[in-house]
Amino acid sequence: MTAKPEYSADNEIKPLERKSLAERVAAELRDMVLLEKLEPGTAIPERETAEALGISRTPLRESLRILASEGLVEIEPNRPPRVAAPSLNEIKDLLQVQGSLEALAGALACENASDTEIQNIVQMETLMRTSSKEKQPDDALSFFQLDMRFHQAIVAASGNSALLDTHRMYNARLWRARFISSRLQVNRAGTLSQHSDIVSTLKARDASACSNALKAHLDTGFENIKSVYSNNS
Repeated sequence: MTAKPEYSADNEIKPLERKSLAERVAAELRDMVLLEKLEPGTAIPERETAEALGISRTPLRESLRILASEGLVEIEPNRPPRVAAPSLNEIKDLLQVQGSLEALAGALACENASDTEIQNIVQMETLMRTSSKEKQPDDALSFFQLDMRFHQAIVAASGNSALLDTHRMYNARLWRARFISSRLQVNRAGTLSQHSDIVSTLKARDASACSNALKAHLDTGFENIKSVYSNNS
């Protein structure tokens, strides 16, 4: 019988953190969609896009499938992939579910989160507040990414893996819509104030108040998105 290798603290093999080429391409295209360098409804021709990115069509197709699973790209037979252009009603339906998911996550996090997890969430809220004072208006993407990590950390702190998986699925489909809300500089103060309320209720481990604060925050996000759609109509 072949002996199995034994790994001690000194020779432990750690998993490699490495993104595939398709994942890196998906990240690049995702940012282009969020920043509207690729606008809703825009076709993404495979040959031209692959040449522009300096890659073959195989990893591009894989990256487009990743974005399609997130609802950012639509893939149909005999047509080039297109940047998704969901209607306001579709976004509203998704956000209603997402609001309920985050409300539940907040309540569970008050009950289950460790002090370390709560402190990590507090630190993210502080970073968002201070960076908003220091950075220029072109910080929209970095602020949004930190904003999403803030929400994801709350969901993770719930301790409910099924909730985390479901939230991840809906959040992917709402990625661009939530970016629309997050990037509105005129509403940034309101966003930060709501984040502060969420953190206060979480620190107090007030499950009901935290749930309500997160639900109100998502409702405000939809109002922000609706105002953008109204202005563009």
